[in-house]
Amino acid sequence: MAQQRTLVTGGHVVSMDPAIGDLPVGDVLVEDGVIVAVAPAVPAGDAEVVDATGHVVLPGLIDTHRHTWQSVVRGICADWTLGDYYFGIRLAISPAMTPEDVRLGQLVGGADALNAGVTTLLDFSHTNNTPDHFDAAVTGIRESGVRAAHCHGFFESRPAEPRFGTHADRVRDFARLAERHFPGRDGLVTLGVSLSEVFGQPWQQTVEELTLAREYGALVVNHTGCVWGSCVTGGIRELDAAGLLGPDIVHVHCNTLDDDEWTALARSGGKVSISVETELNMGMGRPVFERCRRHGLAPTLSADVISLNSGDLWHQMRFGLGFDRWDATHADNLAGRMPETVTTTARDALTWTTVNAADAMGMGDRIGSLTPGKRADLVLVGGPSFETSPRPDVVGSLVFQTTVADVRTVLVDGRVVKQDGVLVDHDLRALTRQAEAACEGVLQRVADNGQTLPGTPGNGWELMEPLFQANRPQPAAPAARS
Repeated sequence: MAQQRTLVTGGHVVSMDPAIGDLPVGDVLVEDGVIVAVAPAVPAGDAEVVDATGHVVLPGLIDTHRHTWQSVVRGICADWTLGDYYFGIRLAISPAMTPEDVRLGQLVGGADALNAGVTTLLDFSHTNNTPDHFDAAVTGIRESGVRAAHCHGFFESRPAEPRFGTHADRVRDFARLAERHFPGRDGLVTLGVSLSEVFGQPWQQTVEELTLAREYGALVVNHTGCVWGSCVTGGIRELDAAGLLGPDIVHVHCNTLDDDEWTALARSGGKVSISVETELNMGMGRPVFERCRRHGLAPTLSADVISLNSGDLWHQMRFGLGFDRWDATHADNLAGRMPETVTTTARDALTWTTVNAADAMGMGDRIGSLTPGKRADLVLVGGPSFETSPRPDVVGSLVFQTTVADVRTVLVDGRVVKQDGVLVDHDLRALTRQAEAACEGVLQRVADNGQTLPGTPGNGWELMEPLFQANRPQPAAPAARS
């Protein structure tokens, strides 16, 4: 079979590979989905040509935590607290989602990501009310064409009236899901596990979920240390005592962790995903960029709840960079001083969403930089764009000026999925109409169930504290798995 060869030529290449650096004019040659050469000029014979003149060519962006299914209720929790989100999304909207709603949410969310130059997602999938929901979630993310770690959650969105057996039943069905949808481990969509919130269920169930994930070699993601007060989720101390922490866990948020917990997380080789837009808007505390620096951890970024946030990472980079610079200079300002240097650079922010994020997802050998031997996930930004020209500082322009409209061409695994500003595989107008109809149906079912949004007046985290306290293990933590 003849090789499929593509030459992306004449663009300003920001490779994110220190050995290659930035090329003011450069070529990227792709063969059968793999980058084979990056240089100022690459002879390519009869390769298909993508003219990148006037564009910046960079690795596809990587989101390390996104509730993709929520794309059918985008923006609904704009004025909600985190408590409102829990009761409104998790306990009202999630139970009202049909399998088709989930499939569509995944499809819309994946297309939204690709349109913005986000080529890889950690898909935190936690509206798995029935086996049909499980299958629909995988189907939708695959149909979108995005690269993803599909992290399956064992969550029950209606705990008082479960629609699919016990936790043990849900764990057993994971084997069916894995064998049916993930017979191999090298596909565009790979298998992961989203832990149920630690202490939000009996401790032994958390141990079971982690053990199962590791039996399948699955990436693990956990909402860690994101609620203040006595019902703190995360369980870093207990997981550490039980020998259950590890480099295969992406810890999301981490706002409430103390120094001992950070030390344990860093010692384990765990990864950190910062959902800066969510954390600032929902009162979750300081995004943990400085804590990561202090403990030698590489930050990554996530768009998190698409029911609040935009689906691109350009926003997240700007939010994150702005907060981190403010945080680093706040004490000086209060003392009447101005800073003399910028602590965090635009290139640092780009690193959060490329190299760091690829490593966090266990894909650092496959994606995250334009390096020969890696998969060809590329983004071309600029071209006829008014906002990104002129570009006296190319990386600064990328981080601070880029909009979704400036993302002109996107390749995933060497295949063009967006060309000249238009998605190749998806009719966005048709998807929009379908999403609007699905949203209307979901909200009607919420109303039919006698629920109001956001949440129920008077509900607060104090209602969750007894549950979280009851599920904490005793001081002698369970032994680690054999």
